[in-house]
Amino acid sequence: MKIASVASAFPERVHNQREVVERLTRIWSAHPSVVSRLPALLGACGVETRRFVLPLEAYETLETFGQFNDVWIANALELGERAVRTALSRAGLEPRDVDAIVFTTVTGIASPSIDARLCNRLGFRSDIKRMPLFGLGCVAGASALSRAADFARGAPDSVVVVLSVELCSLTWQKHDTSLAHVISSGLFGDGAACAIVVGERRAARGPRIVDTRSVFYPDTEDVMGWRISERGFSIVLSPAVPAVARERLGPDADVFLAEHSLSRADIDFWVCHPGGPKVLAAAGDSLGLDHEQLALAWDSLRTVGNLSSASVLLILERTLLERPPAPGQRGLMLAMGPGFCAEYLLLEG
Repeated sequence: MKIASVASAFPERVHNQREVVERLTRIWSAHPSVVSRLPALLGACGVETRRFVLPLEAYETLETFGQFNDVWIANALELGERAVRTALSRAGLEPRDVDAIVFTTVTGIASPSIDARLCNRLGFRSDIKRMPLFGLGCVAGASALSRAADFARGAPDSVVVVLSVELCSLTWQKHDTSLAHVISSGLFGDGAACAIVVGERRAARGPRIVDTRSVFYPDTEDVMGWRISERGFSIVLSPAVPAVARERLGPDADVFLAEHSLSRADIDFWVCHPGGPKVLAAAGDSLGLDHEQLALAWDSLRTVGNLSSASVLLILERTLLERPPAPGQRGLMLAMGPGFCAEYLLLEG
């Protein structure tokens, strides 16, 4: 199986952290203890700019889960379609060539799901196989790519679309001034990413997916996720996330690589979900990587924020466009998310 192409799509609106702090200061003016900490908390997120599907002032006008979700559906379709069309074009493929689509999100809900609605907009064949995923959060970009590889392994002539759309700004709630929510208000952004996976009988220039590994950590349900109510999504974000990353990523990667008679020293490039600055630093410590080896992840965090499941695909796109692996070079792609869990993909140029 090979990754034939990757493409991203973003909303046009760009805001920096200063603008976000100013807006939140006005909204949360009745909470002076929160307002006084906003510059420090958002400044520590490692994010300079993010994309938003709505003007900042428009978020205050949305009150219910349904209102937020209607905006999510409309924008998820637009961004998803753009990302898929660009990815197919880069791979030299047409919508009629697609055999399956794996769609993932954790920031909105739709039934029929976004992938079904895109079938109509993009003109996919009527025998397309659809695999919508929800709830995997930040790990889902890597997990969806792994599931696409599973499909392509059994169907060597196949073309599989992997699409992530995450509109994190539409999970914002003006009545929530918890520390986790305040931090998330400065960390997460909006965007979409699409990867095209093809079976071994199809020609493609991208890296080969050699193998994948999923790791589930028992009894860690409260580390990360959502509490869902009539108001929408309330973030669960434990301070334990960096500790879990530091403790588990390196050793679990070693076990996976050893099965292929490899070590971390044999890995030429790394595609790592950025999380936040503490999580990314912990991942680097655990894997023994310096800042330069994770430079694309750090830069993605700085310029667009954490896009949940889409982030690791964004970094994969930049890797293939800016630092394409030479033949024989090996890479390791990884992400962590709710469960708590991790996903690893061994790649080879």
